[in-house]
Amino acid sequence: MKDKCGDCYVVDRSKIETPFPALKLTVLKMEGECYHGYDVGDEIILGDFTHPPKHFCLGLGHALFPVIYALSFGARFPFMDNQRSLNVTCPDGGKLEFKAEVLDKDGKTVEFIPKDPDFKGPNPKEMEMEVVEAKGYCAYKYKVGDKWDVHGLKCIEGFCGAAWHTAFPALFALNFGAKFFFMKDPDSIDTVTCPDGGSIVFKVSRKK
Repeated sequence: MKDKCGDCYVVDRSKIETPFPALKLTVLKMEGECYHGYDVGDEIILGDFTHPPKHFCLGLGHALFPVIYALSFGARFPFMDNQRSLNVTCPDGGKLEFKAEVLDKDGKTVEFIPKDPDFKGPNPKEMEMEVVEAKGYCAYKYKVGDKWDVHGLKCIEGFCGAAWHTAFPALFALNFGAKFFFMKDPDSIDTVTCPDGGSIVFKVSRKK
């Protein structure tokens, strides 16, 4: 691993307590200049999906988060040579392409599940969003009990963009088979909270 900026490419897992796996990012392609200094072949180790290295690019983090969140909860991407990985493009003009992979408990070996030989194309899941808590002003007037059906990763027409932004990582994860092990129903997560004062809390579920 190229160490261009001290400790900025690695997180010391001995200093954090986490039930989640470490992750590895590898720069696959480069078109243009990256002012973070990332280059083809560089490897970046994240302590887990909540612990990026020092000086990590937040632009990349924004695009990457749904992927590493999904991988951390067991998602599989059957079209990839390794189902426990996915490629992510830099949102700043597509300058770089990264591969995100999960590391085993030893923090050194890449977790590997070979490509699904039966994969024949997208298999969008049927999901649901439900308001489970309302405790303040909501410009969209969402209230407890409101529900929306979600087909795969299609946006809900007319839905609050800020709430969708918050819910998307959970939807993305569930769409690719993730399980939330800490929930009573691991096919759901009920702590998806509105970023505007936490007024609305959603439950996001994959239908049985």
